[in-house]
Amino acid sequence: MMTIEAAGLTKSFGSVKALDGLDLAVAAGGVCALLGPNGAGKTTAVRILATLTRPDAGRATVAGYDVARQPRLVRASIGLVGQHAAVDDDLTGQENLVILGLMQHLGRRAARLRAAALLAEFELAEAGGRLVRTWSGGMRRRLDLMASLIIAPPVLILDEPTTGLDPRSRAEIWSTVRGLARGGTTVLLSTQYLAEADEIADTVVIIDGGYVVAQGSPDELKDAIGTRVDIILADSGDLPAAAAVLARWATAAPSADPDRRRLTAPVPAGAISLPELVRQLDAAGLQAEDVSVRRPTLDEVFLDRTGSARPAGAAA
Repeated sequence: MMTIEAAGLTKSFGSVKALDGLDLAVAAGGVCALLGPNGAGKTTAVRILATLTRPDAGRATVAGYDVARQPRLVRASIGLVGQHAAVDDDLTGQENLVILGLMQHLGRRAARLRAAALLAEFELAEAGGRLVRTWSGGMRRRLDLMASLIIAPPVLILDEPTTGLDPRSRAEIWSTVRGLARGGTTVLLSTQYLAEADEIADTVVIIDGGYVVAQGSPDELKDAIGTRVDIILADSGDLPAAAAVLARWATAAPSADPDRRRLTAPVPAGAISLPELVRQLDAAGLQAEDVSVRRPTLDEVFLDRTGSARPAGAAA
């Protein structure tokens, strides 16, 4: 069962086409990560699904409701966390949540109970009585997540929720998102951190030029582009000769890093074994300090599918 579906979404801003026939399907209870270069259309897609922008053409549903014809029902079914903290620094964490509960038409007692339950669940009960301005960045982002969960929604949309956070704070958010998914929440995550997508997403959707260029689990996407061979040579002057050896199996021109004396090339899965590669290098009179045959990283999948470097700000 698909909780989020989009077909043929298009959206232009003047002469700029942000989406160009985007198709998307997100299964219930999973985490789907949207990846893409800057300007690929991720944020526009998120805004359409959250009913903040209307598409020029195409159709999308969230939790069974049409985003264009039933926006109020969509909004009642989602929690949305944007790129920037939306809580009030001059209130305590508890006060922020209680006010949001009242705005969602919970009674005062119910709002207080819900706030206390969320603070306990997110391990922030002790900080709940402190002004939010005294909280760390990671704590504030968790408060943003809590704010979106006052009325537990079936769908949670996160637009780059960990941008600017330190690694520990990002890990805390990842743990929280995994827990929500285990509890049955469907999560759509737009992110610039490839490690984030690899860590927590069941499905990764790569967007480029306003449409989907690849979709699947992280493992499926890695397997689809084959195996990677890395060679570190004793002498960087041997890189061209080593590239000639690799070219017998490589599906694309080997990539050389002279400073690190390293050569990397994609090869079909199972095309060559490590012992055979070492024998071929020896036969060519090349001295290698290290040789490895490995699965590609999500970074390499991203580069292969978009022809672009990692997204700006992405973690190494």
